[in-house]
Amino acid sequence: MTDALRTEILSLARAHFEARGRPAFVPGETYIPPSGKVMDAEDCAHLVDASLDMWLTAGRYADRFERELAAAFGRKHARLTVSGSAANLLAFAALTSPKHGARRLRPGDEVITVAAGFPTTVAPIVQHGCVPVFVDVDVETHNVDVDLLEAAVTPKTRAVMIAHSLGNPFDVVRVAEICRRHGLWLVEDCCDAFGATIGGQGVGTFGDVATLSFYPAHHITTGEGGAVLMDKGPLAKIVESFRDWGRDCYCKPGTDNTCGNRFGWKLGDLPRGYDHKYTYSHIGYNLKVSDMQAALGVSQLTKLDHFVARRRANFVGLERRLRERGLDRLFHLPRATAGSEPSWFGYLLTVRDGVGIDRNALVARLEEKRVGTRLLFAGNLTRQPAFRDVTYRVHAALTHTDKIMRDSFWIGVWPGLTDPMLDYMADTLAAVTRELGAG
Repeated sequence: MTDALRTEILSLARAHFEARGRPAFVPGETYIPPSGKVMDAEDCAHLVDASLDMWLTAGRYADRFERELAAAFGRKHARLTVSGSAANLLAFAALTSPKHGARRLRPGDEVITVAAGFPTTVAPIVQHGCVPVFVDVDVETHNVDVDLLEAAVTPKTRAVMIAHSLGNPFDVVRVAEICRRHGLWLVEDCCDAFGATIGGQGVGTFGDVATLSFYPAHHITTGEGGAVLMDKGPLAKIVESFRDWGRDCYCKPGTDNTCGNRFGWKLGDLPRGYDHKYTYSHIGYNLKVSDMQAALGVSQLTKLDHFVARRRANFVGLERRLRERGLDRLFHLPRATAGSEPSWFGYLLTVRDGVGIDRNALVARLEEKRVGTRLLFAGNLTRQPAFRDVTYRVHAALTHTDKIMRDSFWIGVWPGLTDPMLDYMADTLAAVTRELGAG
């Protein structure tokens, strides 16, 4: 294909996207989702450009996205994968590698986490035979209570794996110090928090490893996708091994003999010279991305600062509207962790005790009136059916976690929302609370 023909095709792709337009917002008729993607003509052009290569696995765009993502995040290495959940799986699996020697995580080791969140932050702990230790959260930051976290550390504790909840950082400065003092691994789940900072430092740069999600609901999207980020080269190779079938070889797709010794290794009980391309040092998976996904990520990443700014502006605008309508009397409104600048994923509302509002009835009415809602994911994981037969430990009580499970929900602040949408959301919430007889 000539450069001129490619240029023409990409120009037409941009024009096609622009011609689609966007439907007008009609209050009460147009559904306002709690999350969503924002895409433009350049995103479309990047997808088409990658498709014209006919390179169906990870290629030039994947290499570029990994480099640019690591730079944007402030870490030395990034490894792309198929989802944020896969990123959590790879991050945790990497800590079980025999290559860590005495520090490797083993079945029976305790890992401190929270129950108020998404299940796949905790699932890898269970899947590797470790024991989740759940501690409670604060209602208004909806993040881990660090005093309880520190008190939960025992000689069996080997790691901490926690998400920055709805884009609001947990006090990772203090948590990282606790982990250093006790020799614990720290995994930061940043799937909902790309762009957030605390103490002027980006989340995901405090722990040994961090994870991201690029699902359409998240800060940038590749459709399906995620990433693992870290500084240490050996850890990056371990993550890559688990992602790429568990192989010991680190050649890129379509290349061979990067090490210059493909038929000269002696590993395990294999005969000397066994093809390094088919030598496996971990029990791994196939969790790689396509180059089209990465191409979209490259384009979306250029808009991250704008997306984060829009999320913050929508959060501030929504909070002002809710306070003007007196809704802070009825709900605990979200509070940023001290010293942080959240990259808000959603706006969590928690019904105050004694105001006479049933959360389930409230969200049902909001949905009827076309305002989308979500609960804080699993609410309390220990009460989910999947955890009935799971071995875990609860430190102290999960009082606030249960409160969030019963009385919390969130609405959107994503960049696609407009001022008329925010007006309608606030007006509708005020009207519905009156209908329900809130006192």
